[in-house]
Amino acid sequence: MEYQNNGMQLEEVAKDYLRESAKWSMFLAILGFIGIGFLALLAIIMTSVMSMAPETPSPFGAVKGFVSIIYLVFAIIYLFPIYYLYKYADSTKKALNFGDSELLTKAFSNLKSHHKFLGIAAIIIIALYIIAAIVMVIGYSALM
Repeated sequence: MEYQNNGMQLEEVAKDYLRESAKWSMFLAILGFIGIGFLALLAIIMTSVMSMAPETPSPFGAVKGFVSIIYLVFAIIYLFPIYYLYKYADSTKKALNFGDSELLTKAFSNLKSHHKFLGIAAIIIIALYIIAAIVMVIGYSALM
């Protein structure tokens, strides 16, 4: 199918919607970066708290270093969609201020990457829930 570009122009209402979308996206990106900072800080705190735990063999001792690593992994994973959202907001704002259609295209590319990342993450989480449910059913039936 052939696509023809007829020099599409954005109406002022569409530009206003994009400006507002960029503002809210920037707000959410800033909150996301703050959340990532808290996750990293929590990883550091958990490392120091866990290092004070006694060395006796216990279930608590088995997860001693693992908890901090989990927080850091979540922070790193969370960084990607937040970065894409930030780049969308920043590029959209600049594109609308300067009337730069290439920059607006780049902004939409970042928004696409943000949504794609969240979609893949949702698929992975749903798959993990299904696997966990299957494991629980098998485990429960083995106990019977």
